[in-house]
Amino acid sequence: MNSVALYQRPGISITGSWFVVGARRYSVSELSQLHTARGPHDPLTVRAVAVTGVLLAGIGVALGYTGGLYHLTAAAYLTLGVAALVPVLLAIIGHRWRPPAYELWGNYRGMTMLLFSSDQEREFGQVTRALLRAREVARLGGLGEPLVSTADIWYPKPR
Repeated sequence: MNSVALYQRPGISITGSWFVVGARRYSVSELSQLHTARGPHDPLTVRAVAVTGVLLAGIGVALGYTGGLYHLTAAAYLTLGVAALVPVLLAIIGHRWRPPAYELWGNYRGMTMLLFSSDQEREFGQVTRALLRAREVARLGGLGEPLVSTADIWYPKPR
């Protein structure tokens, strides 16, 4: 097979024969059914949204059962309305600061496994495209000279 590097960064190497990520090494010809996904949301963000939502719901239920909602001023209702937006804002901020990782999954020797994960979209795209090229190289038997390298290229005559 071919050992031309299609992608080379610290910890990641893709050739026509091998896909190496950290200490794991995959034969490109044995990879199949590649697909991408997004990883889970950041656990800290999920917990913050859940705790805030439960606390606000608890406050609302307590006020409803005690009859306290009838004695609140307009400013208190406005404060409760703004407080109800806190879980939504936490989710948006958490998603922006710590977005879910991009994941590359595939079958390797009969098992579906996570092959690569990155929180950087550009790096993930480059690795995914290089791996797809490597699979094409493996399927076609290696990289060779282009067929047109010895052909005369035709150019239109200037007027």
